[in-house]
Amino acid sequence: MNRMLAIVERELRKFFRSPALMVVSMIFPLVQLIVLGNAFGGKIKNASFAIVDYDHGPQALKVRSALFAIHNNAATITLMDYADEKTAVDDVRTGKLQGALVIPQDFSRRVYEKNRPRIGLVVDNTDTFMSSSLEGKMQELTAAFNQPELQPRLIQQLTLDIIELYPYVEYMRYLLPGSIVLAMFVSVMVGGGIVYIDDKARGVHEGYLVTPISKLELVLGLNLAGALKAMGSGIVLTVIGALIVGVNIFNLVTLIQCLGLIMCTSFAFVSMISMMMARVDDPIIPRAIFGILNTLLFFPSGAIYPIKAFPTWLRGLAAVNPFTYAVHGFKSIILKDAGLTAIWPDLLYLACFALLMLTGATFLFKRTL
Repeated sequence: MNRMLAIVERELRKFFRSPALMVVSMIFPLVQLIVLGNAFGGKIKNASFAIVDYDHGPQALKVRSALFAIHNNAATITLMDYADEKTAVDDVRTGKLQGALVIPQDFSRRVYEKNRPRIGLVVDNTDTFMSSSLEGKMQELTAAFNQPELQPRLIQQLTLDIIELYPYVEYMRYLLPGSIVLAMFVSVMVGGGIVYIDDKARGVHEGYLVTPISKLELVLGLNLAGALKAMGSGIVLTVIGALIVGVNIFNLVTLIQCLGLIMCTSFAFVSMISMMMARVDDPIIPRAIFGILNTLLFFPSGAIYPIKAFPTWLRGLAAVNPFTYAVHGFKSIILKDAGLTAIWPDLLYLACFALLMLTGATFLFKRTL
């Protein structure tokens, strides 16, 4: 135990003497949280939207009133009057407008005749987020317009009452669990994998090998030091991220659950990197595979997009990915406050994964040069 703790002390002293290394391991996930959280997933606001009214009748006025209600309340669109359809379409094509609604000349007459009245929506569907938002708003307007003014005594239409379990979750909050997990992974790669290979290249490990320390003690010491570094990054980003996105995790039960998940995640990551680097000697290799590992582990974890939307083969990768279970656990704690019942399978998988990787790392580690 003393020999193992000596390695841990040496690794931590070196780590804390390089504050730039600590900052680098946390700055990328924090920047990603702030930038991506604000750049994606927000509600569309003040989209330039034209209305081309060829009818000018009472029913067209009713449509215009509904559009002004959207303009004044949800502020999804900023309305502009256009005299002709061609100019509006050209402005949508060039990006001056995000959409346009065209009311044909005989619209009011067709409404009164019940002769399938139509209105046209022009959108730039190369921007799927913007076009989907505008189409959704116009479908809501159409559904409201189609409601009869006098309801029949026996209503035969089906009504759907939507019950949301939680308040509206902004994308920045949705991204926080993935950013915490990514911070720990970056810390493991920078403060664990890369430093480990650099020490081997400098001959530091030759000093370990002339001591009576065993393979297991050496691997455990290096992994414990790496896990402590990753835990530090995870704790810091959890606190800072919670303050930035405005979630309340500052009660004893939630903090203990977060700490347990951070601990299991850190050991899972550091043992995985330790096994991958056990036989590596070239210091270029961990730097070269960092981007590949980030793509293979982070993006299929459900941190950015739901796993249910993945193809079958990618869902299979997500099922064995430790990122997946860490992200799910943090979402359950931070976003849902679901408690230990929801995260114990994640903790169990991460602990078993860490034990399996640690066994592999010990087996692959060479006690000789």
